[in-house]
Amino acid sequence: MRPILELLKKQGGTIWSLHPQETVYDALKALSDKDVGALMVLDEGRLVGVFSERDYTRKIALAGKASRDTRVEDIMSTTLQTVSPHTTTDACMALMSQKKIRHLPVVDCDTVLGMISIRDIMDDMIKDREETINQLQSYIVS
Repeated sequence: MRPILELLKKQGGTIWSLHPQETVYDALKALSDKDVGALMVLDEGRLVGVFSERDYTRKIALAGKASRDTRVEDIMSTTLQTVSPHTTTDACMALMSQKKIRHLPVVDCDTVLGMISIRDIMDDMIKDREETINQLQSYIVS
């Protein structure tokens, strides 16, 4: 149960984001270029939304809209769940499960620090479990 800030440090502090005026097409290109499933939407450094693959599929593709003609602000998720850098990985996992979300922006007061995904947390949990198993095996052998 480590604080989520430790996961953010492993990511290197890069904050990938979009501006709300960008087109959905540009947002999709950014998702592809960064190989991520969601990006934060920032306006003058302030978190105003999250744009995800899910937003695209439900609000553009299934609605028959054109991604080149629609702005991110028109379809981004604006009801956001955020966590502080001191929130534990277990608490983040519980929140993501309860709210059925895959990405959590990490915010300290009004400062955006980054975003973690359910994959980031799962990878960390697997690594933590592997370390515990290795320690227990070493203990048993010695």
